[in-house]
This record gives sequence, C-alpha cells and structure tokens, in this order.
Amino acid sequence: KKDSRFLTHQSQRQKKKGKEVKCNSTAKNYSLIPANISKNVTILDLSYNQITLNITDTRVLQTYFLLSELYLVENKVTNLFNNSFSNLSNLEILNICRNSIHTIQQSAFTGLHKLKKLYLCQNKIVQLNPKTFLPLKNLILLNLHGNLISYFDVPQLFHLEFIILYGNPWNCSCSLLNLQNWLKTSNVTLENESITMCSYPDILKCYNIKTVPYKAECYSKFPSSITEDLHIPFQSISNSTFNNSLNNLTRNSEHESHGKSWAFLVGVVVAVVMTSLLISIAIKCPVWYNFLLSYNHHRLEEHEAETYEDSFTGNPSSPSQIPDTNSEETTVIFDQLHSFVVDDDGFIEDKYIDTHELREEN
Repeated sequence: KKDSRFLTHQSQRQKKKGKEVKCNSTAKNYSLIPANISKNVTILDLSYNQITLNITDTRVLQTYFLLSELYLVENKVTNLFNNSFSNLSNLEILNICRNSIHTIQQSAFTGLHKLKKLYLCQNKIVQLNPKTFLPLKNLILLNLHGNLISYFDVPQLFHLEFIILYGNPWNCSCSLLNLQNWLKTSNVTLENESITMCSYPDILKCYNIKTVPYKAECYSKFPSSITEDLHIPFQSISNSTFNNSLNNLTRNSEHESHGKSWAFLVGVVVAVVMTSLLISIAIKCPVWYNFLLSYNHHRLEEHEAETYEDSFTGNPSSPSQIPDTNSEETTVIFDQLHSFVVDDDGFIEDKYIDTHELREEN
C-alpha cells in the first residue's frame, strides 16, 4: 500500500512539474518490449519494430505505469488480449496503427480510464464489439480508418468528439441506419466525411455514410408507433431518446428473430427430406430386389441341357430307363429344341411342329 501511494504521489508530482521522460526506441528491430527502460518514462515510442504484444510484452508493459503516451506503429501485433494495458491508468494516447490486428477482445482496454486518443488505423479489423469501448470514459478521438469494417454498432462513448471511419468497405444497408442516426444526432464530428463512402450496394457508392438515403423498408422494420414519426423516409432524426429505442429494437428484431426463423426453416426442410428418403427406400428396395432377381438368368450348361432334354422326351421320375446317347446326339437335339430358323419368307420355323402332319392336313 505504501509503495502504491508513493508511486501515485510521484506521478502527480511529475504532472505538476510538467516533467516528461521520453524514450525513443524506434526501428531497433525489437521482437519484445525491452525491460531495461527507465520506469519513470512517460512517452514511449516503440514504432517500426517486430513487437507482437504477447503475454511477455504485456507483463513488461505493466511496469511502465507512468506512461501517458504509447506508440506501437508498424509492428507485428495481431491480437489485443484482455487486460493488455490494465496497469497503464495514466495513459492518454495509444497509437497501434499499421499493424495486422484482426481481433480485439472485449476487455482489451480495461484500466484506460484516462485515455483520450485511440488510433487503430490501417489494421485488419473486421468487427468491433461496442462494449469494448466502455472503459474509455474520457475518449475524445477514435481513429478506425483503413480497416475491413463494413458494419459498426453505435459505441457507448459519451465524450467522443472526433471519429475517423474512411477507408473501410461500408455496407450501407439498413443495418447502418443506427450509425447514421448517431452521427447526425450526437456531437461527434465525422472527420473526412466527404471520402467516408459506401462500398455496398453499388447504387449507393456515390454517397457517404452520413448522407446516404435509406428506403422506407429500413424504417418499416420498427413498430408502427415509431414509424408514424418517420413519414418522410430520408428525414434526419434528432431525438436522442428515440434513437436509443431504435438501437435496441434493431438489435432484438434483426439478430434474434431472423436467427430463430432461419434455424426453424432449415430444421423443417431437413426433416422433410430425410422422411421422404426413408419412405422411398422402404418402398423401392423390395421392388428392385425382385426385379434384379427375375432377370438373373444364365446360359444352360451342357449337363443341364441333357437333363432338360431327358425330362422333355422321357419320364423324369425314372432316369435309369432313358437310353444312353452320345454327346453329338444330345447337342443336335438341344439345338433343335432351342433354335428357331428364319425362313426366306420372313417367318420363323418352329422345330416342334411336325411338317408331315401339316402336309397331310393340307
């Protein structure tokens, strides 16, 4: 407790005296934050190195509790983990531009109660949870330009004065209506507004995100009691209380209802397809089996032909009484019984019919 009080008094003395301790360690090819820097440093510039801000870096960084400005421009940072800056309670400027940040955990900025300027420009951020900015009670400037953000929910930053959003692939569909309303009704200044353009859909590419006109369908998603005040589709909304209710309704209606309806529809389709498939298999399998079995024929072997011939010409119950014949006679008889000869007139001659009897009858 005595040490913490001493450090707090020390930082207050330095601020009263206006004393700044700068440390410029740019382009040193550091892969880790050096631990041998003076603990009294207030401005630390570690830009143009190979720092990843891993767990080791985070532990070292916590020891520089007097920092008021931290610059990590153009390093190798990809993730901002929870409590990465939790001990830097005096930090006012944090610049992490031109890295490869794609993930920012919800509690990444916990402890930065005095932070005034946050630079996250030119990274690979796709999504941002608005709750991530809740600890930043005194944030004045937020720079998000040059990322991959297409949708941005309204951040709960009550003291924000400047926001930079250009250079992102903004999808100016109905989901961005809340952000537009917030930009119009709050005191926030959208820097570089003229070049903060829509990327989707194509017909809206000529508009910036603050002036893009929204169709009536975007407003019809809300209850009728609210849409009565929105009889002009492109009318700007100036009531902050009404704006907050729109935000809540949009989150609930779009995310919950659509998610549940799609899940139910997919379940019904899968159940119908599986039931139809089982019924088809139960009906068709016996039919196919019998069909294949009925056509399972093969050519008679020679001994089978002899048996068939014997049963046709003699008594099948007494095979011992059938006179012996040679193989040639058996073959001749088999051929006679199982062959048809096509006559010159195109008719088939049946060898079973006695031609002498036919002549006598004629």
